Amino acid sequence: MSSPSSRYVPPERDGYECVRYMDAVLGGELVACKKIIKLCKILRPRFETGEYKCWHYDPARAKRPIEFAERFCCQPEGKPGQHIEMQPFQMFWQEVVFGWVDEQGFRQFNEAFNVRGRKNGKSTEQACMGLYMLTKDGEGAPQCYSAANSKPQSSLLYGSMLRMVSQSPALRRRLHKGTIPNRDEDGLIYRANGGYFTPLSSQTRNQDGLNVHFAAIDEVAAVTNRDIYDLLKQATSARDQPLIVEITTNGFERDNFFDSQYDYASRWLDGKVEDDHFLPVIYELDDRSEWSDEDMWVKANPGIDVIKKREALRGYVNKAKQDPSFLPTVMTKDFDLPENRASAWLSFEQAVNRETFDWREMGFRYCIVGYDASDTIDLTSAQALMMRPGDPKIYEMSMYWIPEMQLEKYRTSGLRKQRDNVPYDRWIEEGLVRTCPGNTIDHRVVFEWMQELRDEFDVYPFAMGYDPWHLQDDSWKDTARQFVGKNRAEQVRFGAQTLSIPMKEIKEVYAAKGIVDNDNPVNQWCRMNVGVMTDTNDNIKPVKANGPTGRIDGWAAEICAYVCLKRHWEDYMASI
Repeated sequence: MSSPSSRYVPPERDGYECVRYMDAVLGGELVACKKIIKLCKILRPRFETGEYKCWHYDPARAKRPIEFAERFCCQPEGKPGQHIEMQPFQMFWQEVVFGWVDEQGFRQFNEAFNVRGRKNGKSTEQACMGLYMLTKDGEGAPQCYSAANSKPQSSLLYGSMLRMVSQSPALRRRLHKGTIPNRDEDGLIYRANGGYFTPLSSQTRNQDGLNVHFAAIDEVAAVTNRDIYDLLKQATSARDQPLIVEITTNGFERDNFFDSQYDYASRWLDGKVEDDHFLPVIYELDDRSEWSDEDMWVKANPGIDVIKKREALRGYVNKAKQDPSFLPTVMTKDFDLPENRASAWLSFEQAVNRETFDWREMGFRYCIVGYDASDTIDLTSAQALMMRPGDPKIYEMSMYWIPEMQLEKYRTSGLRKQRDNVPYDRWIEEGLVRTCPGNTIDHRVVFEWMQELRDEFDVYPFAMGYDPWHLQDDSWKDTARQFVGKNRAEQVRFGAQTLSIPMKEIKEVYAAKGIVDNDNPVNQWCRMNVGVMTDTNDNIKPVKANGPTGRIDGWAAEICAYVCLKRHWEDYMASI
C-alpha cells in the first residue's frame, strides 16, 4: 500500500485490456452472464480491423482515463491513501467508451448504461471519471454533474471526489471547492479550463442554462421519474463529445425510468435497437436459481474477491435462506434481478407471468368478471377470468379506466408522474387503459366492456364479483343482475373474513404461473403494490404496500373475480 506522499508508479496499460477481457469471456475463462457475452460478441469483431463505420479504435485515448485514475486517485473511503487500481471489468467498458473515436477524435459513445451488484466499485469508478472529465478531456469550460433522485444521493459521488482531491497533491493544486458562477451552488472548480463539477437532483431548482459535458446518474433504479435524465440528455446537444453514464443496481420500483432503460438496453443487445452511441453493460444472474451457487455470483458481481468481499455476500445469502423477507433485497441489490419491495405480499417472480395467449383462438365461452370501482383519483378496473376444459390455467382479460380531466390535470402539473410513477400515456396508447370524459368514472363503462367481450369475442359473463365500496347506486346493481342473473352478481367485502383464504389460495396460483394475463404491466404493477396485514389467528387482509400512490385497483378486481369463481366453481366448470 502506498501512502499519499510516496511516489506511486501505476501499472502500465496498453489500451487493449478490453480485448483481453472479451477474449476471456468468450473463451469461457471468465464466468459471465448472457448479456455480457452478447455485448462481447457484438464488440469483439470490431477490434479485428480496429474500424467500425466512421470510427476507429485509438488505444492511446482508450487508456487515458484509466491511467489518470490510477496515477492521481486514491480510495475515497475504507482504505485512505491506497491508490486506485482499475479491475479488468472496469477497464473493459471504459476503454470501449473512450477508445472509439472519429477522424476528429470525438467519441463514438455518448451514453453508457451500467448495471452491477452493490459494492462493486460504482461510486469510486464514477468519482475518478468525473475528475478526468473535468480536467483532462480536452473540453473548454466543461460542465460536469452528478445526478440522482435526491440531492443527498447525488452528493455522495461529489463527496467521493472531494476526498480524492484531498489525498492528491497534484489535484489539490489544481482544483478547489467554491461557488459555481451564475448558479449559486457549491462545486468543484477547475480554473485552468473554466469547468466545474456539482451535484444535481430532480428537486434542483436552478436547472436552466445547463450545457452538459459529463453527467453521472447514480442509482438509476431509485429515480422516481425521468425528468432529470431528459434534462441532462437534451443539455448535451452543444457539446462535441458529451458523456452520460448511468450506473446502478436493480431496484424495487417497476415500470419506471430504470425499467425503460433496461428494456432499451436489452433490445439493443438483441439487435432490435440501432443506436451507435449507446453502450449497455449489464451484470446480472441469468436465472433466479443461481443465487445460491457461489460460482455464479460473479455474473452480477464482477468485482467479487477484489472489491466486494465474498464472505460478506455469503453472509447475505445465508441470511436470506433463513429469512425470506430479506431475500428480495439480496436478489435485487446483490444479483440485479427484478423484485418487488420486501414488505409486499408478492415477489416479482410471483406477480409476473410472461406467458401470452390469443383470445380468439382459445374457444372461451363464459367468464367471471371482477370489478373495482374508484373515486376520482384511483383507477377503475375490470377483470374477466376464463377457463377451458382440461386446462388448469386461468386466463385473464383486463381493462382499466381513468378520468380524462384528472389525467390532464396531473399531466399539466406533473403531479401524476410524481404520485404514481407509471407510464399512463404509454398504457393508454397500448389500449391497456382507457380515458373517460369528465372528472369521475361513469360506472356503466364496465358494462360496455362486458358487451365488447360478448360481441367481439363471443365470451359471456357467467357471474360477477365486485367491491361495494364505491357502488352505492342500486341502478348499477340492477344492470349487473341483468348481465349475469340475480344470484350471480355478488359483493366481495375487503376484510380478512372474506379474503384471507382466497388470498392464500391465489398466491399459490400466482407462484405456479396459473394466471395468464398476456403479460399485462398494469396488472403486474397493481399486484406488486399489495401488502398484507395479519391478525393473531394468521388471517390476512390486503393493504397498500407502497403508500397511497401504489394502486392496487387491478388486483382488487382480480381477487373479486377469483372469489366469485370459487363460489360458483361447480356451475361454472359445468358450463365451459
